[in-house]
Amino acid sequence: MKVVVTSIGGSADSQVDPRFGRASWFVLVDTETGETASVDNSTGANAAQGAGIQAAETISRLGAKCLITGHCGPKAFRALQAAGIEVYTGASGTIAKAIEELKSGELQLSTGPDVGGHWA
Repeated sequence: MKVVVTSIGGSADSQVDPRFGRASWFVLVDTETGETASVDNSTGANAAQGAGIQAAETISRLGAKCLITGHCGPKAFRALQAAGIEVYTGASGTIAKAIEELKSGELQLSTGPDVGGHWA
């Protein structure tokens, strides 16, 4: 399965970025092969508005079926749901740790946004 994790850096050793739309990087991980790819999100991170929706579109284009992040706002959450992408919030630590927590069932599937709009 293709999973995107928000990240402050571009590698599996980087820390999870607690923000979704304004995350510095998206790290795409194929949980079956272990392959990773990094996507710079500086355009979305610096957007005046609509960062969450723009980020959701990027995640969808990458073919991800799952997102792991710290927090996700209402507009982004709705866009991700519409694209059929599962959202897991509350993640912290490294990207590798977050993937292991997903595999072991330690992360909980989100049923809605966990922050209001325009969360820093």
